[in-house]
Amino acid sequence: MQETRLGQHGPQVARIGLGCMGMSDLYGPADRDESIATLHAALDAGITLLDTGDFYGMGHNEMLIRDALQGRTREQVQISVKFGALRGPDGSWSGYDCRPAAVRNFVAYSLKRLGTDYIDIYRPARLDPNVPIEDTVGAIADLVKAGYVKHVGLSEVGAETLRRASAVHPISDLQIEYSVISRSIEKAILPTARELGIGITAYGVLSRGLISGHWSRERTGQKDFRNLASPRFQGENLDANLALVERMRVLAQELDVTVAQLAIAWVAAQGADIVPLVGARRRDRLQEALGAADLQLRPEDIARLESIVPPDAAAGERYNAAQMNHLDSEMG
Repeated sequence: MQETRLGQHGPQVARIGLGCMGMSDLYGPADRDESIATLHAALDAGITLLDTGDFYGMGHNEMLIRDALQGRTREQVQISVKFGALRGPDGSWSGYDCRPAAVRNFVAYSLKRLGTDYIDIYRPARLDPNVPIEDTVGAIADLVKAGYVKHVGLSEVGAETLRRASAVHPISDLQIEYSVISRSIEKAILPTARELGIGITAYGVLSRGLISGHWSRERTGQKDFRNLASPRFQGENLDANLALVERMRVLAQELDVTVAQLAIAWVAAQGADIVPLVGARRRDRLQEALGAADLQLRPEDIARLESIVPPDAAAGERYNAAQMNHLDSEMG
């Protein structure tokens, strides 16, 4: 698999990364053996970047990655960890804590659960409104000096926060939602990241499965945060969004690819500084996603897709109102 560098300051990684959240949390039950087999298949295929969060399954995801990496060479993998989200024993969410003391506490537990001496990229999951970003980044920078962290990343922050953070310490990459139906970063965030030499790790490239070509109304009854709390998966919004997918399917069939491959390839085509994170938690879905690595969309293919799915075509916000309020990236 081809590789690229995450921005001017980040590590060398494969052009596609693996987002591991769904193997532990939020997308309904997952099979442990299949999850580990999928992680192994990803590594064997050349994927090097594994993305997790210490709050995915309240530590479960980190321990799953630890078990999957047994017998593997640690230096061949980059582990990206998000921290700061606070959860209760019932799985509820109760805000964020990105104070320097909390940063040191969170990283200690992550290192133990991952069974590693260092984390490749460490990032706050969201901007803590009560803590200046300079304080949080400064605390991670101290961990870099101590050797516990290799690179500083950010997640879902806006252009001004990017500037403030990068003035404290070089930022390897910004992890943010980016897909053909979620393009708000193109207005100010992406140009600012490029100006500052910050890479993009794009999650939600399939909009959590919505534009994978596999989602259907029959799945709306399942216990899954998408059905319970994501406006794009609800009511008339879902009908409108699935109609977009069917229009995408016509183009995908003409190109002899799947809808998912088309959507992933579109993100990858936006620049070598953008690494799509695919959220596959089964080997068959991973194999499909990997097919996008060989898909080179022509300018006319990109133009057709963007005419089928113009900016702001998606019905509904990408999160519910409470979660949208935590997104510095959506504050202008």
